[in-house]
Amino acid sequence: MSAKKTTKATPSWSDVKTRLADLDRAGLLGLVQDLYAASKDNKAFLHARFGLGDDPLAPYKDVISLWINPPGFNKPISVSKAKKAISDYKKALGLPEGLAELTVFYCEEVFDLLAECGMDDAGFFDALVRMFEQALQYISALPKTQQAAFLARLDRVRQLGQDVGWGVGDDFDQFWAEAGLAGDE
Repeated sequence: MSAKKTTKATPSWSDVKTRLADLDRAGLLGLVQDLYAASKDNKAFLHARFGLGDDPLAPYKDVISLWINPPGFNKPISVSKAKKAISDYKKALGLPEGLAELTVFYCEEVFDLLAECGMDDAGFFDALVRMFEQALQYISALPKTQQAAFLARLDRVRQLGQDVGWGVGDDFDQFWAEAGLAGDE
């Protein structure tokens, strides 16, 4: 007798969930082990989700660095792949402090890149401005006692942005003021 075939062209989470319900504990652990072994992204996700390792943010920072500020410029820059690292962390754990760290780190990596080479890409700078805004939002969601260190780092980014052009400095200042930080100059 053959296995029952699904009539849907594309399986959905509901289909997977139905099959997962049929697994016993050993089967489920085996499945998770296979997923863990299948990719570095899965490993990073599980490490972050379960708080394993000294720095669960390290793999996400490595991806951001690789795609925003590649060592030796041996790879093309990819804003979308760097941003995906933050999105992946958000799905894995999504702690506000981790999101603040990754978004500020992204902005810092951009300026590390710009210290080495020029950039003439409006989309690149638009993404930077959006990330700066997101960083401010994540920092604002933290308890006041955790905000100062992040704000100091982001203020350094804001100051570096004044010399970039493309309206970056003005946009940074606008978001800074909207966050109630205009007097902190």
